[in-house]
Parts: sequence; C-alpha cells; structure tokens
Amino acid sequence: MPEFLDSIAGFGVTFSTMFKKPVTEFYPEEKAPTAQRFHGRHQLNRHPDGLEKCIGCELCAWACPADAIYVVGADNTDEERYSPGERYGRTYQINYLRCIGCGLCVEACPTRALTMINDYEMADDNRTDLIYEKDRLLAPLEPGMEAPPHPMAPGTTDEDYYRGTVSGTVTEPSPRSGEVT
Repeated sequence: MPEFLDSIAGFGVTFSTMFKKPVTEFYPEEKAPTAQRFHGRHQLNRHPDGLEKCIGCELCAWACPADAIYVVGADNTDEERYSPGERYGRTYQINYLRCIGCGLCVEACPTRALTMINDYEMADDNRTDLIYEKDRLLAPLEPGMEAPPHPMAPGTTDEDYYRGTVSGTVTEPSPRSGEVT
C-alpha cells in the first residue's frame, strides 16, 4: 500500500505545476544585460591612431593557467610598423576550448592591450572556429584610425603612445593609398 501512495504523491507534484505560469527566458531574441565586470571574449586594443597596443611580450601566454594563449612576437621595422615599440605580436591565438575566463592574462598585460569585453556568444559547431586568431581579436578600426602597418604619428615616440598622449586623427597621406583619412 505505501508504494501506491508514493506514486500519487509524485502525480501531485506534476499536477500542481501544470497550471503555474512557466518561467521562460527568450534568450536569442531578448538578451539580458551582463554584469559590469563580466569576463567575456578577449579583445586586442589599439592606440588612437590605429597601431596595435600588443608588443608581443608573451606575458599573457605565461600567465594563462589553461595554456589557452599562443603568441609569437616579431620585430617592427620602419617600413612595416604594427605597434609603437620595437616588437609586435605577429601571431596571436586564443583557444576558447581551453580558456577558463579567469582574466589573469588581462592582469599580466603591461600595455593594457588585452581586455575582456561583454561578448559571450562564442558557441560553434566546429572546433577550429573556437580558436580565435588575431584578425578576430583585434578591436575594430574607429573613425580617424588607419590600419597598420603605418609609421608612428609625426613627432612622437613610443613613450608618447604608452602615456596616451597620441591623438587618433591621421592627417598625413597614407603611404599605400595616397588618401587623407
């Protein structure tokens, strides 16, 4: 007889929840705002004139406990300058299959080149698409920025870039296209 009462108690739970209003989240259509300090996707930032902030020091890769970051630095030349310093990150990859979102890479970055933004939609059906290369990690070019490689702003040094005293307006002709941006 007690087995019979157990099944009736189970049906009672089902019956009591049948008429309650369902709590449904309409995720793809209505996105909930994230917390202010949410750790989402990584972003490689740029200086106001478009040069990359990453100097290829590889400290982010050393700080990553999950070994999710791969960086190969290279030297800048006067003909091809990607960052204001002596070096830049030629190859930059973040494997989001391994990343645990801890943010230790952001803390290790000496130039604030790497930050984490609120983008959290990174699901994919292909494993290779979850390894983000530099082209997907770089911040988009804003108005007044010129895509690297290009020389540093006239009359500035790499110290001016690190202090943040470089403006984003490029007034000299681009060496590749001859247009003024």
